[in-house]
Amino acid sequence: MALRRAASLLLRQRLRTFAPTPAPPKTLNPLPPHPRRHYSPRPAPALRASAAAAAVAEAAEEAFEAASTTNDLSAAFSRLETLLPPTDKRLALACLKLGQHLESTSSADPARVLELALRSIGILEACPGSPDAADSDAVSLAMALHLAGSASVDLTRFHDALAFLSRALRLLSPLLPSSKHAAAAQPDADEGFDVRPVAHAVRLQLANVKTAMGRREEALADMRACVDLKESILPPGSRELGVAYRDLAEAHAAVLDFKQALPFCQRALELHESALGRNSVELAHDRRLLGVIYTGLEQHEQALEQNEMSQKVMKKWGVAGDDLMHAEIDAANIKIALGKFGEAVSVLKEVAKKAEKDSEARALVFIYMAKALAHQEKVGDTKRCLEIACDILEKKELSEPDKVAEAYVEVSSLYEMVNEFDKAISLMKRSLWMLERIPQAQHMEGNVAARIGWLLLLTGKVTEAVPYLEDAAQRMKETFGPNHFGVGYVYNNLGAAYMEMDRPQSAAQMFALAKEIMDVSLGPQHSDTIETCQSLANAYSTMGSYSVAMEFQERVVASWRNHGHSARDKLKEAKRLYEEIQMKAIAFMSPDDSVIALPEPRQHEVDSNSKKVAQPEPQQHEIDSNSKKVAQQ
Repeated sequence: MALRRAASLLLRQRLRTFAPTPAPPKTLNPLPPHPRRHYSPRPAPALRASAAAAAVAEAAEEAFEAASTTNDLSAAFSRLETLLPPTDKRLALACLKLGQHLESTSSADPARVLELALRSIGILEACPGSPDAADSDAVSLAMALHLAGSASVDLTRFHDALAFLSRALRLLSPLLPSSKHAAAAQPDADEGFDVRPVAHAVRLQLANVKTAMGRREEALADMRACVDLKESILPPGSRELGVAYRDLAEAHAAVLDFKQALPFCQRALELHESALGRNSVELAHDRRLLGVIYTGLEQHEQALEQNEMSQKVMKKWGVAGDDLMHAEIDAANIKIALGKFGEAVSVLKEVAKKAEKDSEARALVFIYMAKALAHQEKVGDTKRCLEIACDILEKKELSEPDKVAEAYVEVSSLYEMVNEFDKAISLMKRSLWMLERIPQAQHMEGNVAARIGWLLLLTGKVTEAVPYLEDAAQRMKETFGPNHFGVGYVYNNLGAAYMEMDRPQSAAQMFALAKEIMDVSLGPQHSDTIETCQSLANAYSTMGSYSVAMEFQERVVASWRNHGHSARDKLKEAKRLYEEIQMKAIAFMSPDDSVIALPEPRQHEVDSNSKKVAQPEPQQHEIDSNSKKVAQQ
């Protein structure tokens, strides 16, 4: 629940999208003046004509460089096209400049930008370069590839964008000052062209593309590389460097990795405080994010303190609108986590007075008001608030589908709290349907599919739950990495589903995968890890693999014993189950083997052994032929 509360506070970065618009008409240019007529019967010398053409081309090139507006650049570019050979490197650089200019304008046609970028790439790849110009040619080609990647993002062609940007990074990596090649070629940062800003732009766009594709773990690596580049480029104490730290903290928080997010956010706060003072707006944004992170770490008092300090600065500087309202809504959500439900409702009522009718902020107010009322067991009031919120959200499905889909997830969890499971499942399915049509929201699909599967499993619809859980496991591995704790929980639920379907061998495989992940992400002594180990013991017991079942049950006993007095009841139950497995094993033994005493649970903790988890078959000397037949079913 704490992770869900924190996730609901996060501000997710979104990629910029443009509606394709027709490219502006090109300005017609006057043709160059006719050459003077020569009355001599002999033609003009070739050298003189070549020099004249070169002079005209040079003048056109200068005019292009001097142009600043879109119309002037387009006109100058058209003139250059008529004067330069189609494979001239200067034409490639002109395509790059015009494309970068168009890409920076809000009315740009991404298809036109991509066309210019591809044309530049084609010319640069075909031009033979001299050894002295090899580095500059590589940088120019990398910049053209970056432009092609950016245009592909605007066209939602993420796989194409990833290919362009990855190639650009391969070209730039040997030229960075940290590499031996670049160190030898550029011993002084003041000499030559500094490729670090270009590399930073490529890395940042790579992070955006991977985030949009749902590959958030990989995106984090690119964002960390961006911060490293900024640290080498910017002077210490730079405000922009503080923003980079905050962006990286927000990216970690978006994947619920709050422990990693905390130091980066603190670093951003310290830098902005020393550079801008204690009452800067940047510091207010840092403190608001810090409140989200503390919420995720279940340090709610610290979260509320940071939120209140953030609001104080915003109010002092007159920051109104959505930023302040969302900070107030965050504060109410934190109060709910602290059990201060009445205070939370009071705060939300005040925010509702300021929120515009049918606005996103007003929908959030009623969602969190419903959460506070649900905790107070006021079911009727809770449902009325959720109905109001859903009415607002339905009107925004077309204009803001990503925000609406995310809000539906929160509303679904509240319907679940008041035991309206059919309504909860319906909203989650609606959310998943919307997310599958938003290319930038792939990272959320796995979470929503996992939640649908869990709700279906909870309501006894096991057969319907399995496809959602299997799909969720695959999506979440791609998004968060194979060892994320969320993937472990999905595998655990899949194991429970297979047990309900009387497929203990498949269940054991899922529980084994879940335990392996939880051992890494949560630790072997975490209560959820121990419960998964218990599920493994139950699965092997059902299969008739009693020696393996007792081994896992022994680990459960040892783990609960290490929890001390607080786990006394769970320890007692674990011992009872161990004795039960013993009795089942004895019942399957032959008369000749019945005198063999089965071991009691050891008193010391047994470490997990992932290799044994992967080998479900019982050992030959520990069970008889009857139990072997059961294990092979």
